[in-house]
Amino acid sequence: MKKIVVTGGAGYIGSHAVKLLLEKGFEVIVFDNLSRGYSDAVDVLKSYGKLGFVKGDMRNPDDIEALLNDRSIDAVMHFAALCLVNESMEQPELYFHNNTIGTYNLLEAMRKNDLKKLIFSSTCAVYGESQYLPVDELHPVQPMNPYGESKLLSEKMIRWYGDIHGFSYAILRYFNVCGASSDGCIGDSKRPSQLLMQNAVRGAMNIEPFYLTCPQVDTPDGTPVRDYIDVEDLVNAHAAALQYLDAGGLSDIFNLGNGTGYSVRQIVSKVGEVCGATIPMVKGETRKGEYASIYAQPEKANITLNWKTEKDLESSIRSLQKWYEGHPQGFAR
Repeated sequence: MKKIVVTGGAGYIGSHAVKLLLEKGFEVIVFDNLSRGYSDAVDVLKSYGKLGFVKGDMRNPDDIEALLNDRSIDAVMHFAALCLVNESMEQPELYFHNNTIGTYNLLEAMRKNDLKKLIFSSTCAVYGESQYLPVDELHPVQPMNPYGESKLLSEKMIRWYGDIHGFSYAILRYFNVCGASSDGCIGDSKRPSQLLMQNAVRGAMNIEPFYLTCPQVDTPDGTPVRDYIDVEDLVNAHAAALQYLDAGGLSDIFNLGNGTGYSVRQIVSKVGEVCGATIPMVKGETRKGEYASIYAQPEKANITLNWKTEKDLESSIRSLQKWYEGHPQGFAR
């Protein structure tokens, strides 16, 4: 049985990756400081397979080095990060400390323990404003916020460790994530979420008010256009990337998206349609660091990783309804 360390495995995306790995028969160790993850998620996932939990902080080298001093570990999936664009514009120091220095500490711990297989959770925020659409992996990288910059700096370190220390890696650049597990056992517990579809579904279900926080931008309806990918499709790509590296695949960067752009207003309208509700477009505080349009060219991941998305918008919305029906306030901290 292969053993995988999942940093940030108590968070939204990380917990879905843990669930998939356990279902595939891997042994998993979650490493999380629980500052934004949820111990309840770990407790729920223990019923799916052999799961261990270590409470630790990426910013503390001793924490991660102690964990990786285990020669039976096969690979690391690195999700642990702060990911709020608006917060990064107000407190950039948090993002460079947690995301970038945390990744450095992980890489050093891996190097010292001769562990050289890494799958990294990155973001389309490294691209900044689109110079052409759809965005492929050759698009220039010009982050417009400290969150994107913190991830790009982490990517650069990973690539240098790959070149010099022989690390084998897959850098996965996410587009906008939505949805919850199909069985309703885990989902997004942030209140409010930083993710549009989650907030719109909560608004449609009268769990909490929905606020339009996007800036006015130069798109047909004046709201930002993004590519929405279901969280289960997303973590399937991580499993595919692990299989790819295990088979001797070359280290590389991959976009993970559907390849279609939807505006904020289109997503809110679709949520209302599926949920049978009218969602008022009440203007909230405008988020900083946003840009007009971005959606993926996922062909490289489709071909190289033998992966493609399977969930449509409606199925993502339905899975969120199921999650919030059982957990209207998400997991407790």
